[in-house]
Order: sequence, then structure tokens, then C-alpha cells
Amino acid sequence: MVEGTIMSDSKETILNRVKKALGREDDDKTTTFKSAEIKRNYQQKSDLNREEILQQFAERVSEYRAVTEQIIEGELAGKILQICKNEGVEKLVIPPGLETGWTEGLSGSVSILRDEPEPLSKEELNASDAILTGCFLGVAQTGTIVLNAGPGQGRRALTLLPDFHICVVKQEQIVGIFPEAIRSLEETVRESARPVTMISGPSATSDIELNRVEGVHGPRKLHVLIIT
Repeated sequence: MVEGTIMSDSKETILNRVKKALGREDDDKTTTFKSAEIKRNYQQKSDLNREEILQQFAERVSEYRAVTEQIIEGELAGKILQICKNEGVEKLVIPPGLETGWTEGLSGSVSILRDEPEPLSKEELNASDAILTGCFLGVAQTGTIVLNAGPGQGRRALTLLPDFHICVVKQEQIVGIFPEAIRSLEETVRESARPVTMISGPSATSDIELNRVEGVHGPRKLHVLIIT
């Protein structure tokens, strides 16, 4: 009994410490919660200038084995056509709300699969060659592309099933560090409840022997076009 009492006392001590850390107070009848004060004394805005942010984003994305190109907006349609020809893309998925000018010139050589008015089936997505989307944000600090299922991005399945993702990122969409991105996502998370997808290079993982395997959780190939 003595040993059991000691164990019980130790457990109670640990639980009380957890409750205190969480700002939780208990009595015999009720349990109340109070918000713990969060100190936000970490860096919340990048100290890099726009040119440095753009350069850092391109470098970090490339480190993930993604292809990265910086182009002007007038070159975009031609570049997308060139990528499709070079990669042998015959069936290209596009989400609702994608800017129409991006796919100019594709109709003769590429079959465009639209996820509207009826959503494409999983079989159709699996049989496609690539997906073309815009994005919500790019994060220079980590080379991360953020999708929030808004116009030109589509539902999550569109960017998970096709094997090749062509993503267009506009210069003004790129922020310096992650706290800036999280603040920008506040409306998406709290009000619209749309899913958020964060992409840091092509899908990749490692097996038990630490051999890199690509394409397990999404596209094996990622081509990022940065409009400057």
C-alpha cells in the first residue's frame, strides 16, 4: 500500500504541473480553462529586401530537387507549353479559377482536363500527366509553397494524384519567413475552413534503410515558375 500511495502522489504531482502549464484550474465540482499567455518575442518579419527574398526562395526550392525558373509574365504561356512538350505531357489537369492566359496555345498539343463543372474522378487524375496551379503563398525561409484551395489552386486531390506539378508563383506572393505566412493564413483557417497544403519540393520520404523514395505522398516532379 505504501508503494501504491507513493505512485499515486507522484502521478498527482505530474498532473498538477501539466495543469498549471496549461493554465487549467480544478476544484471538486468544475473544471475551468484560462488561456496561457504566449510570448511572441520571436522574429515576425523578414529583414531581407524584396530581391533577397526572391533569390532565397528560388534557392531553397531548388535545394528540394525541384526545377525553378524565373520568368516575366509575358513568357508564362510559352514556358508552360515548352515544359509540356519537354516532359511529354498529353493530359494536363487545371483547377477552377486558373488564369485563362496561362494555357494559351495548349489546345492543339495537350488535352486539358478541367475539374469543373463536375469534379474529375480519381481514375482520371491518376491517368493524367500533370497538374498546373497557382498558389496562395511562397515562403523564402523554407522554400515552401502554400496552397489554400482558393481560385487557381483547386481541391487537395488535384495536387496529390498527378505525378507532375507545375506551379506558378508570383513575386508579390512570396513572404520572407514563416510567421508572415501563418498570419496571412488566418482567414483561411478560421473563417473559410478550406484545407491548407504546404509543399516543400517533390513528394519524398525514406525507407527503413534511409533510401530516398519520391512520389509516395504526391507528385514525384515539381516545376516552379516564378513570375518576376
